Amino acid sequence: MTAASPAAQTVQHIIEANRYLVLATADTAGRPWSSPVYFAHIGFTEFFWVSSPDVTHSRNIEVRPEVGIVVFDSQVAIGAGQGVYMSAVAKLLEDDETARGIEAFSRRSVAHGGPDWTSEDVRPGAGLRLYQATADSHWILAKDGRPDHRIPVPLP
Repeated sequence: MTAASPAAQTVQHIIEANRYLVLATADTAGRPWSSPVYFAHIGFTEFFWVSSPDVTHSRNIEVRPEVGIVVFDSQVAIGAGQGVYMSAVAKLLEDDETARGIEAFSRRSVAHGGPDWTSEDVRPGAGLRLYQATADSHWILAKDGRPDHRIPVPLP
């Protein structure tokens, strides 16, 4: 995404301005499940969150890593909303993979008044684990009056 692109600027602004993403997963039978999760990101394609491996969305990722993500501000006036829609592949990060993601997650958490996080906090047996989703596409709504008209936004 280039800084000159208005669509790319919209994507960046929405992701930076919001603290939660809605993570859409499905189980082996295809039954959908959505969960809001506090997130951090690196660039605008890598997203990180902390969850128990026993919750529904984590169990779904284990069997079906393809996910949908939406980031949006739910407080805007009716008809003024804009969101970033993404398709992604998610995974549980193992011990040797957590350093980069937990550093980004901790930095954002602290900036929002939350706790500092380390890899020790998300190791096996700690109760919570670090997850990553890597987006392979972004879309935003075109503000052209047509309902649900999404336009693709090139990835960086």
